[in-house]
Amino acid sequence: MDLKTASALRRLRLVSAPEAVSFLLLIVCSVLKRTTDFNAVPVMGGVHGVLFIIYVIFWIDAWVTAKWQLKTAALYFVLSVLPAGGFFADRMLRRESEATVIAARARKEGVINA
Repeated sequence: MDLKTASALRRLRLVSAPEAVSFLLLIVCSVLKRTTDFNAVPVMGGVHGVLFIIYVIFWIDAWVTAKWQLKTAALYFVLSVLPAGGFFADRMLRRESEATVIAARARKEGVINA
């Protein structure tokens, strides 16, 4: 893995938390729609839809760039469809991205030959 991989992971990470927040807000709006006269579902649905599409595009890019196994790619996708899964994905991606940057710097400095 290299800095290009770290960049792809960072992009996915940057969209994972906002996507999770929009999903939770969409659920709250759906409940409010059925219990009150407040109806923000069309707006939040659109916002969440756009963020989810961006997440999927960045997820595919990260999968290809990081050369994830199917199991890892599936885990990140499943986390995107769980209401709070994006927060867990953000945490996991941060760790993976940091490890990638450290490994790339070590290779550049000649510390390891990987």
